[in-house]
Amino acid sequence: MELDAISQPELEQLERLGGADVVVGILGPQHGQDGVAAAAMVRETLAPLSKVARAVVVCNNGTQSQPSVTPEPAGENGIPAVFTCNLPAPGAADTPQQNISQAYRSVFAVAGKLGVRACGVVASQPQEVTRQWIYHLIQPVLELGFDLVAPRYSRQKMEGLLNRSILSPLHRALYGEQLQNPVGPDFGLSGRLLQQILGQSSEPRHGGATNLLASTASTAASGGFQVCESHLGLRTQPPTDWTNLSSLLAEVLGPVFVEMERQAALWQRIRGSKPLPRFGCTESLSEDSGTVDVHRMVESFQLGTQNLLEVWGLLLPPTTLLELRKLARLPPEQLRMPDDLWARIVYDFALGHRLRIISRDHLLRSITPLYLGWIASYAREMETAGPVEVESRIERLSRAYETNKPYLVSRWRWPDRFSP
Repeated sequence: MELDAISQPELEQLERLGGADVVVGILGPQHGQDGVAAAAMVRETLAPLSKVARAVVVCNNGTQSQPSVTPEPAGENGIPAVFTCNLPAPGAADTPQQNISQAYRSVFAVAGKLGVRACGVVASQPQEVTRQWIYHLIQPVLELGFDLVAPRYSRQKMEGLLNRSILSPLHRALYGEQLQNPVGPDFGLSGRLLQQILGQSSEPRHGGATNLLASTASTAASGGFQVCESHLGLRTQPPTDWTNLSSLLAEVLGPVFVEMERQAALWQRIRGSKPLPRFGCTESLSEDSGTVDVHRMVESFQLGTQNLLEVWGLLLPPTTLLELRKLARLPPEQLRMPDDLWARIVYDFALGHRLRIISRDHLLRSITPLYLGWIASYAREMETAGPVEVESRIERLSRAYETNKPYLVSRWRWPDRFSP
């Protein structure tokens, strides 16, 4: 993988450094830390961990005015020496997804070059970038032998809906691992898993460069690596830009569907799922005050059933289209999208993406009214629900993905036989 984002002086310093035990990526200008402060925090965080002599912190907060790869001297009692390396500030013309993907590639490239034992990335925006986050991502790798540490966040019921409705249950059904957040964005990785990811990322492929956020958890599952989850706490997410939702869906789902195609030989053999080891404690949440405009979402869903049936008809079986028409005729307050229906819709879009039935970007954007219909249904159902009821609701949805997996496998293997 390339190190293009690293300046020449920093590359030379990395060459002289030769190796390190740990690389920690602290990504995003919202963290507001310069390299010196980040190094001090990481140094204190890693001090209790065994056999960490040298670490490198990679920041992309745009503070490149100070010299890079500057060591924070090692102290007594085995306290590690920590070096810093600053990436350029995110490009204004790029989307947040593009920025984070490029930053990930740079962090992994630095970690691979230094031959680390563990690599941790904090890419989301916690209420505080604390030592706890870094510790809980790194410690299971260094001291417990895990290869991937995936995050668990404390979330309000109307947060993380794309993950709840598609990413998490899809990963669970495909790869048999019950991960709350299979695309992070915060991860801890072993050097062994990192080398596997770097190796496959260097392989030429028709879909372009590998999206590391989409491929990290699936690579761990396919390679028999040891996976666990760590409770990180509250994750602050920016408000959803509903006017740009189609672009977001295309950016997020596209790489996931590409990875799904790459791993098809594996996931077709997997049945059922298993919970994974978890570390840390959940945090209690304040009362959820988040709201969504359910009426407008239902209107978008109904409009989609009028204007996009020709497109959906290229992807979805007649029985699914019939069910969608029936739902669109219901009064807004009665709209409830069945879990089995939603799971099959996601599977059909993944297959359509693989077969390139239409432009992939156009296909992915056309799922937007259906996704809004699912959100409206979920919001109505969970209007007065507490945290336990919400988790139970998402568990039922995840089981529906698993139950309908034979449908996906059949259509994937014999798409002509099941043509709409």
